[in-house]
Amino acid sequence: QVQLVDSGGGSAQFGGSLTLACAVSGDTWQIAWFRQAPGQKRGAVSCIDFSDGRTYHRDSVKGRFTISRDNAKNTVLLQMNDLKPEDTAVYYCAASLYYTPVSTRYDYWGRGTQVTVSP
Repeated sequence: QVQLVDSGGGSAQFGGSLTLACAVSGDTWQIAWFRQAPGQKRGAVSCIDFSDGRTYHRDSVKGRFTISRDNAKNTVLLQMNDLKPEDTAVYYCAASLYYTPVSTRYDYWGRGTQVTVSP
């Protein structure tokens, strides 16, 4: 069993920055951030592997977003820089036994945090 609490969303202007945090309680899991904009499917943004720290970022956020994990604090961060209006979405952290961007492999989800980027 694992519980996830995602936070840190809010409003930003074009080119601004936000940092999302996912507090993880329970067993060790692989963690990813997903996002869903109105009328669109939920898709993976970034993933991080607990064992070796390897990361995945979707093409549209490479060079702008960074996922990191503080194992001592059981927290996964998503640093988002150079934000664009198309980054506007509800962002969810999720936990899986597997390091994968496939949402159906994730068993536990946070409640989501809204990110809104204005032009």
